[in-house]
Amino acid sequence: MARRRSRRSRSAHENQERWLITYADLITLLLIFFIIMYAMSQIDIKKYDTLAKSLQLEFSKADSIIEMGSGLEGGTDVAKYASPPPSANPSPSASASADLDAEIVRRREQALQDLLKVIESYVKENKLQQDVFVGDTPQGIAIRLSDRFLFDLGKADLKPDARPALDKLSSLFTKLDTTISIQGHTDNLPIQPGSAFQDNWGLSSGRALSVLRYFVDTRKLPEKIFEIAGYADTRPVAANDTEANRQKNRRVEILVVRQAESAT
Repeated sequence: MARRRSRRSRSAHENQERWLITYADLITLLLIFFIIMYAMSQIDIKKYDTLAKSLQLEFSKADSIIEMGSGLEGGTDVAKYASPPPSANPSPSASASADLDAEIVRRREQALQDLLKVIESYVKENKLQQDVFVGDTPQGIAIRLSDRFLFDLGKADLKPDARPALDKLSSLFTKLDTTISIQGHTDNLPIQPGSAFQDNWGLSSGRALSVLRYFVDTRKLPEKIFEIAGYADTRPVAANDTEANRQKNRRVEILVVRQAESAT
């Protein structure tokens, strides 16, 4: 009998203490719950925003299975979560870059206008109006040199009298940041027998090359700023019907190129 009472007493005692286990479990769960809530309240807003934008970008790249849609859920739904459109005002860096490009263009144009004025003044002072012409064209500043000023008839060797003018031009070219195109032209008369050139193509190219050699070899200007071309009689400035007009067509033109505005 004593053993039975002892067992009953122990069982009743265990049943009375079982609620403590349940209570302890509940307290533990509540503690975990509050810890999770506290952790969620400390979310890094910047990281959350970055994650949201990354997800949005990936969704927008996906092909929609809905006709006329855009992204996973179509253009209308995705638009609700899209970032607001960028400001119409350019960023400071873009604005600074545009200002720099504009300043470069302005300086180049000012240099061309200064070149034009100096050459015009030089031609007038030295009474070269009949042999040197200068003008402002859409392509750049065009300097036209008559062949009688530069060469003997049918030849490509520079005359000594032409060198002072070429020296003046070379001193101006050192201040420019652009391409200088040297172009030879002839009239339509065939090359005379015994000439060093086979035809007008060779003569026009040889004359352009002689001017280039003077700038590069004698005046020591950098080769990279120049380009040359020979056009023979394909680009006349007057009809080849009189000696006076043919004289106009026999020329070397130096074009100081007006560079296009920067696109960057």
